[in-house]
Amino acid sequence: MRLTLRQLQVFSAICRSGGVTAAAGAIGLSQSAASQALAELESALEGPLFDRAGRKLLLNERGRELLPRAAELLERAEEIESTLRRHGSTAEILVRLAASLTVGSYLLPPLIGAHLARQEQTRVELLVENTEMVIAAVAAFQADAGFIEGPCEHPDLRVLPWREDELLVVAPPGHALAQRRKLLPRDLQQAAWVLREHGSGTREVFDRAAESQGISIHARLELGHTEAVMRAVRAGAGLGCLSRFVVEDAVRRGELAVLHTPFLSLRRPLHAVLHRAKFIGPGLRQVLEACELQLPAQG
Repeated sequence: MRLTLRQLQVFSAICRSGGVTAAAGAIGLSQSAASQALAELESALEGPLFDRAGRKLLLNERGRELLPRAAELLERAEEIESTLRRHGSTAEILVRLAASLTVGSYLLPPLIGAHLARQEQTRVELLVENTEMVIAAVAAFQADAGFIEGPCEHPDLRVLPWREDELLVVAPPGHALAQRRKLLPRDLQQAAWVLREHGSGTREVFDRAAESQGISIHARLELGHTEAVMRAVRAGAGLGCLSRFVVEDAVRRGELAVLHTPFLSLRRPLHAVLHRAKFIGPGLRQVLEACELQLPAQG
């Protein structure tokens, strides 16, 4: 057998970083050693795994076929090490998660924090981006698992139910619509809005709900973070639509008012996503269970 775990480790690191230099630094090798390991791997497999575009390395079809297999082998090797090493109790377990903004900013941190207080050997890296980018990170094995607010139809990913959420339409307490008990769709159409960017799960749910009622929305301001949207709404820039988890404290303090919009369907499921080829080792399983995700039995 000509393949080595070191070669696969270098290959996996290049897939995550997009270049040999960054990959070498991430796994503690010199650039020349990483380049040699990649060359030996491609020689053993009798063909290139990347398309070369200047200094960038882009996975080709053969590389995409190898990636999930390499990731599983490396995960299993790490599990064997942590289980059988004489001083394995001191070995650190790294889990990489990705989450969309509402989930990553408001829901996951207390769950992960409570788990880390019990498991000193575990380290978690949490990437917080919009739903599209979370899906891309999990699909590319840049994250071990993801939590999203929007739909996912990626063929390589498993989508698991996690919990329920509800979006609320909010306004400053002094806004004219906040003084009215009954609103009509045309009231929302005539209003200015502050919304999340396209690609976010929150924006997709809101746009779909508005379109179902024939409401044409004027987005006066689009922002890439939920907290920024909330601040702009409080300042009077327009109406907003955000998760109940995001706005509940501001509503309780009287900084925002919730508008009654029963004609909009704003309930949404939250999901976790895992690559179909992803091996779920004990460390990752413990973190996901601490995040209250019901995992299928290990096959």
